[in-house]
Order: sequence, then C-alpha cells, then structure tokens
Amino acid sequence: MSDRLTLPLADLHGSLADPLLDAMTFLNEVTERYPDALSFAPGRPHEGFFETDSVAEYLEVYLDHLRERGLTEAQVRTALFQYGPTKGIIGDLIARTLANDEGLTVDPASVVVTVGAQEGMLLVLRALCAGPQDVLLVSSPCYVGVTGAARLLDIATVPVPEGDPAALAATARRLRAEGRRPRALYVVPDFANPSGTSMPVEARAELLEVAAAEGLLVIEDNPYGFFAREPGERPTLKALDHRQQVVYLGSFAKTCFPGARLGYLIADQVVRAPDGSTTLLADQLAKLKSMTTVNTPALSQAVIGGLLIAHDFRLREANAPATAYYAANLTTLLTELERHFPAAERERLGVGWNEPEGGYFTVLTVPFTADTAAMERCAAKYGVLWTPMADFYPDGGGEHRLRLSISALTADQITDGVARLADFVRAEAG
Repeated sequence: MSDRLTLPLADLHGSLADPLLDAMTFLNEVTERYPDALSFAPGRPHEGFFETDSVAEYLEVYLDHLRERGLTEAQVRTALFQYGPTKGIIGDLIARTLANDEGLTVDPASVVVTVGAQEGMLLVLRALCAGPQDVLLVSSPCYVGVTGAARLLDIATVPVPEGDPAALAATARRLRAEGRRPRALYVVPDFANPSGTSMPVEARAELLEVAAAEGLLVIEDNPYGFFAREPGERPTLKALDHRQQVVYLGSFAKTCFPGARLGYLIADQVVRAPDGSTTLLADQLAKLKSMTTVNTPALSQAVIGGLLIAHDFRLREANAPATAYYAANLTTLLTELERHFPAAERERLGVGWNEPEGGYFTVLTVPFTADTAAMERCAAKYGVLWTPMADFYPDGGGEHRLRLSISALTADQITDGVARLADFVRAEAG
C-alpha cells in the first residue's frame, strides 16, 4: 500500500480548499451529530406536507396527460424511460403555471428545466462570464450556492449591499474604471436567503433602471416568493422586466418537494451570432447543459408535471396551507423573541432581529461571535442548532449574526427552541 497514489490538494482546483464549499456539508454533519437538538438551521420545507402516495398519483396524472395529447403507449414509454430533450419536457406546463401564479407571459421555448436551481446558476454564470475580467455582482449577504458556483467556475464576485440600487450603480462604475466588466447582478428579491428581507416595489423598479443604465443583466432567484403573507403583493423582477434583462431562476424544491431535484430558468434574451442569426439564451444554455447533466430526469419532470396539472397550474393555491403554516411559525418566532428579549434587555445585551413579512428566515444579532464553534456549544449544552451568518458575506462581515429558519419545526418546537436559545445568548453575553 506504500505506493498508493496520493493527490496533493494543492494540485487540485483551488475551490476545493475554499472553506465556502464546506458550509453546506458542515450543517448536515452537525445535525447528524446532534440528532436530538431543535434545529433552526435547515432551509427545507416541512415534511408534514409530503405524502409518499402522491408521487405515484402525480406520475399517473402526467402519463394520462400525454395520452390525452395523442401519444401512443410506446411514445409514452419512450418519454418516461429514455433520454429526453435537453431543455426538458414540461416547459409548457411551467409556463402555464407562471402565467397563473406570477402574471408572467413566458414562451415555453425560453424555459430550460434544470436539476435544481443550482444547475441553473452554474449554466447562467458559465454562459455570461466569458473571461477573467468579467465579474458577478451579488447582493450581500448572499446565498452561498451562487458564490460557491462562481468559485467553481473561477468567476470573481463583488458584493453590493442588499436592496441598494445606488450602491449597485457606484460599484458597476468603479469596476469598469478598474478595467473589469460587471456582467450581472444576482439577487433574491423575496424573503432572501439568508436575510429574510424583501425588496419594496419601488426599489425593484429602480434596480431594473440602474441595471439597464449600467448594462447589467439581473439574475433573479425566486424560491421563496410563494410564501408571502399577501400573495401578489410584490411582482417579481421578471414581471416588471420590459427589456428582457432578467434571467429568472425558479425551483420546485420549496413549493413541491426537494427530492425531485427540479428547477427551471427563463432565459428569453436574444443572442446574435457573428453571421447575424439569432437564438434565445435558453438555447445556448441548453448547449452547456448537454455537456453537464445531458438532460433533467424525465421521471422527476413527470411527477412535478402531474402535480402542476392536478392543481390546475396554480401552485399558490396548492401551497396555501404551507404558506399559512410558515406564516404562523414566523409569528411564533417573532413573538417568542420579543417575550424572551424585551426592549430593556435587548438594549442591555446588544440583541436585535429583523422582522420579515414571510418566508423561512429571520436574522438575530448577538453580542458575541456567532461562529461554528458557538453553534456547536449551543447544540451540545442547550440542544439548539442555528446557522452562522459569516459564510453569507463574500467580503467578510456577519460575525455577530445568526440565521433562524422556521420551516422545518412546529410552533411548540419553536417556542421551546427560542427559550433554550435565549439561555445560550445570555450565557455567552455574560
């Protein structure tokens, strides 16, 4: 065994030594180490809304849909079991759903069905960033999935304060003055991960104007928009997009179930070749996909397609019980934080939190360093897990903040968890 090949980490891609790539894995591992801890860490949907029998039911609904379209049994079998079109087989069903839920008029040809929204991020970044001078702007704090994807592709990221169009313009101009090319802005306008904040309508319109003036595309990621207390209160950036400057990323992980690993992107931008011919950006992204995952599993598409058909292409209505559940959980969290940290004690300890209007996440500010070591102390001694915020700040920051997610817990667990967390915060502050 002495001559067994060993690969020096320094000889592998630099991203493998980046602590950022360990962030998601660490949270999974620490949860396994403390299985009895109440966990405010995972950003996953509540399992009480899943029924195993529904998978077979939705699959049969989709197969019946194909038969009603006139496909023979042999063609139905091929559609389910064989490799399919790279752009996917349910783009038309997704387009119909977006029309109902988001007021979006989408050409199915502009839809690419992806293996989760994460693949969509990789495809878009790979296509848009062509050279070392290209830069991706990201709202800060930012979801680690997109900064991690950029790191894998050797794409530089530059943070912009969340929801600040003026800062976006200033940053883009500074980068151009340095000889770099700001290419796109990644943003989660609704109940962002990790901050839980949402952009006001006025800021959305201003952001699109600034992006147009600075020649930027906008990559809008919208996994949580369905969970608004008041549906339709704020239109998506894509719904406000009159210049085809927004590439839209969607996911069925939160609205249907994560195990399907199904996402999609809308890329209706026109791409002009040197000979003058044109295609959609979606077609160019499909080329990239053909060399990565080849196509998205037809079985997952069939199940999600059947779910969309069964609910008359209206996911907002289908998710109404989940939306109410998460809203009630969020109210419980905020109420319990207020009860355990009344105003006088908040001021004395230096504790505070934001109050999102929906979604999964709230950010708690504490007077100590809320790092992974602190999280493990909290889990071991107080039986509570949470997520450190520092990994979500590309240029540093967030050391005194932690993310609390309410999606996977019950109201009673949240009540118990906040009481334990309050004891931990007081102990650390003391």
